Amino acid sequence: MSDRLFIFDTTLRDGEQVPGCQLNTVEKIQVAKQLEALGVDVIEAGFPISSPGDFNSVVEISKAVTWPTICALTRAVPRDIDVAVESLQYAKHKRIHTGIGTSDYHIKYKFNSTREEIIERAVAAVKYAKRFVDDVEFYAEDAGRTDNEYLARVIEAVVKAGATVCNIPDTTGYCLPGEFGAKIKYLMEHVDGLSAGKAILSTHCHNDLGMATANTMAGIIAGARQAEVTINGIGERAGNTSLEEVAMILKCHKGLGIETNISTQKIYPTSRLVSSLMNMPVQPNKAIVGRNAFAHSSGIHQDGVLKNVETYEIIDPKDVGIDDNSIVLTARSGHAALKHRLQTLGIELSDEALDKTYEAFLLLADQKKELTDDDILMLAGADRTASHAIKLEYLQVTTGKGVRSVAAIGLNISGERFEASASGNGPVDAAIKALKTIIRRQMTLKEFTIQAISKGSDDVGKVHMQVEYDGHLYYGFGANTDIVTASVEAYIDCINKFKK
Repeated sequence: MSDRLFIFDTTLRDGEQVPGCQLNTVEKIQVAKQLEALGVDVIEAGFPISSPGDFNSVVEISKAVTWPTICALTRAVPRDIDVAVESLQYAKHKRIHTGIGTSDYHIKYKFNSTREEIIERAVAAVKYAKRFVDDVEFYAEDAGRTDNEYLARVIEAVVKAGATVCNIPDTTGYCLPGEFGAKIKYLMEHVDGLSAGKAILSTHCHNDLGMATANTMAGIIAGARQAEVTINGIGERAGNTSLEEVAMILKCHKGLGIETNISTQKIYPTSRLVSSLMNMPVQPNKAIVGRNAFAHSSGIHQDGVLKNVETYEIIDPKDVGIDDNSIVLTARSGHAALKHRLQTLGIELSDEALDKTYEAFLLLADQKKELTDDDILMLAGADRTASHAIKLEYLQVTTGKGVRSVAAIGLNISGERFEASASGNGPVDAAIKALKTIIRRQMTLKEFTIQAISKGSDDVGKVHMQVEYDGHLYYGFGANTDIVTASVEAYIDCINKFKK
């Protein structure tokens, strides 16, 4: 009989800590429902005490999903745990995830404490959380750099205090796979509560040295039975372990005898949904879900695949939800084709929203020969600007070699129209200067990134911007076949988020 690996998804907590990738509550619910359909066992919905928004998201996600366990993160602080308990009041299955740093780096420099005091605080937090919920997970932050003997003492103490899951994070992504696997093995052999089945070990590996998935698999093989992962491997710094990679490794290597509850055919739609909502592109060569993951350009590879697909493919694209015979969308496509493609990408729209998206689809399709999945996802999310107070009505730019660029712009601000023009060092500079003559605020452009969705000259370009205003940083996003327009829309997106 196969062992069961529980999948703990932290896309909405650790994954959302990426700058510029914050989601609102409605978007978080959309992702949570997709994670439920995907088959994840535990959804870490947020860090409730960190902000009212995070608290509200945990509340609403608890209401929106049914069978997965909803998890709320806390520090080893009673007030954190109280707030987490309140946020989980509507969850059908609830878990508190509390913990503290255990490495000497954290004990000495972060807490100015001692090893014995850290154990006392860990035990106290678990016992306090256990008063409110049956399911308590303890994390030993920076366990990757904690010596095994002391780590075993900590884990044994919290298991005796009532922890049901013990998270062993490689917080800095420092460990080598053999080293991390040996750490899990040591704990399995030296912590009585684990061998007695009172608790399970969990992996939580970061990708700073590119070894998150390798370390996670080493931990699973050594006995961990929960893996903490994110969609597309998103997360702080270099990211977290990718859910899709762990799920497909176990599906391909059946000899390991370890199974998950993941419906792998829903992996690709989930990946695209998260990428779209977080405005975070998936790198083309990303394992499992990158656009080149099943592409073969080498003549030798193409010849082999044509003769027998298994010569160069160990995964059937359909197993991760990629349809080889997907419908090509052009200006002649109808509502039904667009709706089908959106559903394939994990997007469900109301009839009214579909009509609006279809109108925008036709306008874009007139400019392009064929629309990509990224185009469709961009269109599906375009109505997020509908409630913005400031909207771009028109933009006209004159530019060329040997002449100074000039831009004329028209804005609709809460129903009132404004116009302005300006010159600049290039079309984007001119357009933003014209915008600033209308929006008279002291704001500074801190980051400006242009990303072409694919290779054609008529394709949609994405622009990500970071603007500083009144001591706060705001992130904006724009997408258009005209990159100057996309840049202005991204800037306006930032301005619409300014705190009043």
